[in-house]
Amino acid sequence: MKDAARTFAFVARFVVLGLAVAFVVGLFWPGSGAFLRQRFGGPATKQVAAPAAALGSGPASYADAVAKAAPSVVNIYANKLVTEQPRELYSDPVLQRIFSVPTGPARTRRQQNLGSGVIVSDDGYVLTNNHVIANADDIQLLLYDGRVASARVVGSDDETDLAVLKVDAGNLPAIHMTDADDRPRVGDVVLAIGNPFGIGQTVTMGIVSAIGRQLNLSSLENFIQTDAAINFGNSGGALVNAHGELVGINTSLIGQAVGAEGIGFAIPVQSARDVLDQIVQTGHVVRGWIGADYGAVPVAADSGLPSAARGVVVNDVSPGGPAALAGIRQRDVLLKLGDEDILDPSDLRRHEASLKPGVPVQISGLRYGAPFTATITPTQRPPSAPMQALRQP
Repeated sequence: MKDAARTFAFVARFVVLGLAVAFVVGLFWPGSGAFLRQRFGGPATKQVAAPAAALGSGPASYADAVAKAAPSVVNIYANKLVTEQPRELYSDPVLQRIFSVPTGPARTRRQQNLGSGVIVSDDGYVLTNNHVIANADDIQLLLYDGRVASARVVGSDDETDLAVLKVDAGNLPAIHMTDADDRPRVGDVVLAIGNPFGIGQTVTMGIVSAIGRQLNLSSLENFIQTDAAINFGNSGGALVNAHGELVGINTSLIGQAVGAEGIGFAIPVQSARDVLDQIVQTGHVVRGWIGADYGAVPVAADSGLPSAARGVVVNDVSPGGPAALAGIRQRDVLLKLGDEDILDPSDLRRHEASLKPGVPVQISGLRYGAPFTATITPTQRPPSAPMQALRQP
């Protein structure tokens, strides 16, 4: 019995010593186990592959997109002289005569409006919002590389709130615009680049919340809605996709004053490009107008027809306008303008704007269910009233 106990103790001491030696070797030579197994033919440890990235997963960083687009975004400082009349102490004329107190002459002060702009050509054309530079006497641009340059207004368009500036400077990095076939989709990641509150160039991220957004039913609006933060000073800045390509010009937002948060709007790059081309070529934008107000065709839920029926219904006709002269009436359903089918009111507005004033075009539709055709001669679109629902940053 004593011999068995001594044998067991002897074996135990060697086992403990072996484990201690293995621990020390593993501590100072971590790969020793794999080496010995490979050397003496032992089974190799199975390597577990790292899980593959999920399908459609986005990048961990958008730094490359920002580096591509940010040099094309400029800070705009639009200065103008404002004359302030002396303030009357009393609004009542009788009290003004009794307690007349000299208030001094009118004062003139310089007012500065902040905004952003996007360099869209190597020869110095810059897109921004019209409300950023309206009535400015002096416009200064702060370029990405720190240079300061003066800019002049080539032309502006109140309808889309866009303006084109020209700056004379070298080495201007023009941004890459997306093609007409590469329009943003709802859910796409977008980056807003601008100069909020004058603190310097800032990038915010969000997604495309909606496209084709129209807040004023009588206008040509075709906004991209985004939840990327847009603040005062972002107006005229760039809205770019995850590749750093321009998809829109930031223009306005619905502010927290009405309880809204994360509702900003940008002008699609296709609309901005059309305005840019016309202003560069002629100095202004000309649009066609048929002189009719129209809306979506109402479809009853139990009619058996698709909810997105084609065409528009005429709600009103401007007296003496092109539609009235062509014999268009209220409740007419318009289905085709020239060779283009009319899909909905927004579609007709875009086609209408592209018409050349004075050039007749055929329009067809239904009147009380019967087909009709008329020839309409569009005129130049009159200016529209400004929107009140939006706050322009």
